[in-house]
Amino acid sequence: MNRYDVVVVGAGVAGCSSAYFLKEKGLKVLVLDRAGIAKVGGSSAAGAFVSPKIGKGSSLQTLTNEAFEFAKNFYLEHFPQHFKQTGVIRIPKDELDAESFVKYEEHDNSKRQWLDESSLSSIGIKKSKKSFLFDEAGVCDAPAMCEALLEGIAYAQYEVKSLSYEEGAWHVGNYSASKLILATGYENKFFDMRYMGVKGTWGTRGDYETALDLNVSMHKKISVSANIDGIVKIGATHEKGINTCIQCGEEPLKGLFSIASEMVDTSDFKLKKTFCGMRAGSKDYFPLVGSVIDVNEMLAQQPKLVRGERLKSEPKEIENLYVCNGLGGRGFVFAPLMGKMLAENIVEGKAIDERVNPQRLFLKWCRKSPDLER
Repeated sequence: MNRYDVVVVGAGVAGCSSAYFLKEKGLKVLVLDRAGIAKVGGSSAAGAFVSPKIGKGSSLQTLTNEAFEFAKNFYLEHFPQHFKQTGVIRIPKDELDAESFVKYEEHDNSKRQWLDESSLSSIGIKKSKKSFLFDEAGVCDAPAMCEALLEGIAYAQYEVKSLSYEEGAWHVGNYSASKLILATGYENKFFDMRYMGVKGTWGTRGDYETALDLNVSMHKKISVSANIDGIVKIGATHEKGINTCIQCGEEPLKGLFSIASEMVDTSDFKLKKTFCGMRAGSKDYFPLVGSVIDVNEMLAQQPKLVRGERLKSEPKEIENLYVCNGLGGRGFVFAPLMGKMLAENIVEGKAIDERVNPQRLFLKWCRKSPDLER
């Protein structure tokens, strides 16, 4: 039996970031994934843009931009070879959206500048309205970044089919650990975590070979990356709740490529490879980081929770079980800060930020979920 302090199940950016910060705190960590590092799920298809969130002000926007600042600085300090600070231009989708951009500016302190239509045209961006340029934003090489995060950390390609907790340790095949982190994205087959409301949304990306001189990345309905080593990435998140990625059928990326062609000159683009992966998001779009509630035990102790009864005590948690999940389409923005937060909670006992603690969703699920008898 190979013994570790922590086993992390899932080698997407959420699992890799969690493992990185736990190792930094001196823990012996093992990462397991059935397919490989960033081979399936959201991280496998990620365009991996690292940029702020614009809007009229919300707690989600605030958290996202806190995570952006942390991620940007973290990548530049530790992994600059896998993070290209290309800048990212946010382009209004239409006339109505262009009017909203003026209001967005007062709700966000992220460093930016306005680019008018002539400036956009000089860069090679077609028929676009006045836009924001976030010049400190950029793009990660998703698989390379995940592999770099795991440097010096034990990893095995292994499909976890069963878990057990005995005598103070989690047992996973021939491995065991004091603590277990699930970073499995939209898939969960081990515990009742319905209250977290994790749903999958397909993300699709195409890598195109091109000689186009494009030095900046952009987003307008879809994302188009700068030309990095002769490759431009085109991608988007789409289609919730279906079993197969409909964008990767007989004409892969036809719709996305059509939109991209309205933004930049795609005349010499040649599709090199297509990527599809299911991204995991929560009910309220905030990440899910922290301990897991023992749902069966809680409902046995307080069966009237489903009829609106208040909690009589702190929710009972499954011992030494944690999640890092629900990062959605901004995985490479959220992951470093969420990984650091989880490591500090596990090692130092520091409280999880209430905005991302999964417990925020439990009572509402008890009272409103159609899964439960009233």
